[in-house]
Amino acid sequence: MVLKTTFVMRFGVMTVAKFGAVIGAIYGFIYGIIIAILGPSLVPMMSGLGAAGMAGFGIAAVILGIIFGAIFGFIAGAISAVIYNLILGFIGGIQMDLDIRE
Repeated sequence: MVLKTTFVMRFGVMTVAKFGAVIGAIYGFIYGIIIAILGPSLVPMMSGLGAAGMAGFGIAAVILGIIFGAIFGFIAGAISAVIYNLILGFIGGIQMDLDIRE
C-alpha cells in the first residue's frame, strides 16, 4: 500500500456539468413523483379534471421534473466547475491522499 498525496488543480467543466445533469434529473424525477402524488390534493381547481386529467398531470409533472432538473443541474454543474477552476488559481488546489494498491 502506497499513500500518495495529489492535488486536484482543475475540473473539466463539461464533465461536472454532465454529472450535475444526471443528479438533477434524479432529483427532478423524485420531485415530479411527489408533485404527481400531492399536487391534485393541494390544488382544488384540479378536482374538475377527472381521472384522466389527474393522470396526465402526474405524467407531465414527472417528465417536466426530469427535464428541468437535468437542465438546471447541467447549468449549476458548469457554473460550479468554472468558479472552482477560477478559485484554484488563487488557493492552489485541493489536497487528496490516494491509497494506491498494487
